[in-house]
Amino acid sequence: MSGQSYAVADTSTPPAVSQTRILVVSGLGLLFDSMDVALLSFVLVSLTKQWHLTATMTGLVGSIGLVGMAVGSALAGLMSDRFGRRSTFLWTLLIYSVATGLSSLATGVGIFIVLRFIVGFGLGGELPVATTYVLESSPQEQRGRRVVFLEAFWAVGSLVAAILSFFVIPSLGWRIAFLIGAVPALYTLVLRFSLPESPKFRSLGSRRATIGQAFRALWRPELRRATAATWILWFVMNFAYYGMFLWLPSVLADKGYNLVHSIGYTLIMTIAEIPGYLMAAWLVEKWGRKRTLLPAMLLAALSALGFGFAHSTAQLIIFGLLLSFFMLAAFGATYIFTVEQFPVFVRGSGMGWAAGFGRIGGIIGPYIVGAMIAGAVGYPAIFGLFFIVTLVGFILVWILGRETKGVNTDELR
Repeated sequence: MSGQSYAVADTSTPPAVSQTRILVVSGLGLLFDSMDVALLSFVLVSLTKQWHLTATMTGLVGSIGLVGMAVGSALAGLMSDRFGRRSTFLWTLLIYSVATGLSSLATGVGIFIVLRFIVGFGLGGELPVATTYVLESSPQEQRGRRVVFLEAFWAVGSLVAAILSFFVIPSLGWRIAFLIGAVPALYTLVLRFSLPESPKFRSLGSRRATIGQAFRALWRPELRRATAATWILWFVMNFAYYGMFLWLPSVLADKGYNLVHSIGYTLIMTIAEIPGYLMAAWLVEKWGRKRTLLPAMLLAALSALGFGFAHSTAQLIIFGLLLSFFMLAAFGATYIFTVEQFPVFVRGSGMGWAAGFGRIGGIIGPYIVGAMIAGAVGYPAIFGLFFIVTLVGFILVWILGRETKGVNTDELR
């Protein structure tokens, strides 16, 4: 990249901050982001009745945030490679927090859709930047575990959302639930100001790529295979996760369970997400990134198929627990697998564009489910679709992906 102009190196000495503080504060941002996404799945049950939404419109409301996430992920990834991980994280968290609070004031589906796009923009930008930040602030031998621990905050956020929904939405309404999600996120923003820039990013100095250079570099011969593998992976994971989990409370309600029971059963299933992440955190260092990701994807696909064919309450809960466990284990491995595919100077862009492209799958998934339900398609066929898509992703990542455990991917190539 000679002959180009770059940012001036930051030579100031960053404050000494413990790695645990970096992980926890970054993780809190993900926790509140996750809580917002999960809250929407419960809120949709109430909104569908309150605003008399069709199944197709409900799917659109569920998908519009993913449009914002796609734009936010791609743009924030590029910005973080140019201007830094810390400052980009702060802006995305601020955008998300304010828009989440305003969502509680929405008076109709139109303004709600606009606000959900803005929420998605902030959320989509924060996720890849936080992952890159924690990776680059961790020792080489602990990177995998620490990144998956970071993503475990996502599972905790989903659990908090399920608890809030169980106790708050039936009695106080969905608006209060959104307000509760916005206030702590603003506090996390305050905490985040005390953290330094990523040491790996600081070390780039004058070698920082421009936005255009970073994007073009993703398709250089030595990186294009990694780019293709991660884009496919994120598309499949988002298609399956958002397609299934945004609709989960509504699916249970459609099967005859009332609001309290559908939220309660979803809460039970959500509990399995945390041990799924913890298992992945152990296995990515024990087995490897790719060796953990692929079995988790396959088992998640089989669990989806079982959930689709479940009839009794016991079967729904069992396969729902398995689906949550393996799906989130796969997602935990997805983050560390992706972020380690790229060298420092395009790491944010590589992570952001993979996550951004993946949101297209997240946009399509919930909308297809809504359309299929509106067309009276049965749940075995709906969840069979998720089985097939996840299986195809498993095969392609197996062929294109590479194992990065023990490999130093920091150096420029």
